[in-house]
Amino acid sequence: MKAGLRTVRLELAEPLRISRSVMSARDAVWLTVEHEGVTGHGEAVTSVHYRLDAEALERHLTAVGTDLARFPDPESALEALRVGELAGGGAPPAVTAAVEAALLDLVGKRAGSPVHRLLGVTAPPVAATARTIGITSRAHAAAQARRLTAAGFEVIKVKAGTPDPEDDVERVRVIRDAAPRARLLLDPNGAWTVAQAEALLHRFAALGVEAVEQPVAPGDPAALCALAARSPLPVIADEDAVDLEDVRRLAGRVQGVNVKLAKCGGVHAALRIAELIAGSGTELMLGCLTASSLGLAPAVHLADRARWADLDGHLLLAHDPWTGIGGEDGVVRASWLPGLGVQEVGAHEGVA
Repeated sequence: MKAGLRTVRLELAEPLRISRSVMSARDAVWLTVEHEGVTGHGEAVTSVHYRLDAEALERHLTAVGTDLARFPDPESALEALRVGELAGGGAPPAVTAAVEAALLDLVGKRAGSPVHRLLGVTAPPVAATARTIGITSRAHAAAQARRLTAAGFEVIKVKAGTPDPEDDVERVRVIRDAAPRARLLLDPNGAWTVAQAEALLHRFAALGVEAVEQPVAPGDPAALCALAARSPLPVIADEDAVDLEDVRRLAGRVQGVNVKLAKCGGVHAALRIAELIAGSGTELMLGCLTASSLGLAPAVHLADRARWADLDGHLLLAHDPWTGIGGEDGVVRASWLPGLGVQEVGAHEGVA
């Protein structure tokens, strides 16, 4: 097998402001794995929060790509990755997820099977995805909400965590007025104290918010769980739920966990988390980073397993360089195409 890398810039359609930062672009590193004329693709994106820049991603992906050459086929490499026998054992989870995605894409194409079938699901998963509205003016937020619901979105995720909590309340209020039938999720990205969260969540519940992600700063999961026990809204752990061991401590104590493949390590790591929380009272949210359709596709193949799908990262881009999972109408869809089912815009790749 041969591996190659390409780094590209992903520009957002408009800057996305959350409580801790503002983002207008990020770099994506594309991994291509080729074997016997068939290619598989995966994507890792830079993240200030996870301290990953393009140089670090390229370095880790190069190390793993070099090690792939010792395997006779992608199927054996994929199994080695699952059991931790592929080089780069200390690689960031985002790198592991990208390598796994490329191998799944390649294995699926070689078998003539979409990834969801490799994972034991017959029909292509389809899910209504949330669409994020960042911290912005009330007028712009209301206009976005009207536009999104007119396009077919049923779920809107509102970023919160401004210095003045009243601004968050009023922004949710105008979004609710602009989109009275939409399901609303709230995400302060850990900006509130426990006291602030206890004072605010009742007000957001009265506005019809369905659930809140990581209302308080990460690092004290016991405080998050205690808040979840008293909250009038379901509490979904995000920054406090990075990997399997984090989720093990939270299972049954919060109402949801946000699983992002780039933070947990990929599809099979996400499936282990889903198995762990099954029947615990903690439900699965599938989240994402801002990325292309290539980066989002592996999670879309798991979308049938989640109560909440927040898979809109590709929809935030000014130009998505890949296509194949939809979402513009509020619904993401896996396809019957082999592998991940995505294609680079303008490319015409043959499949053996």
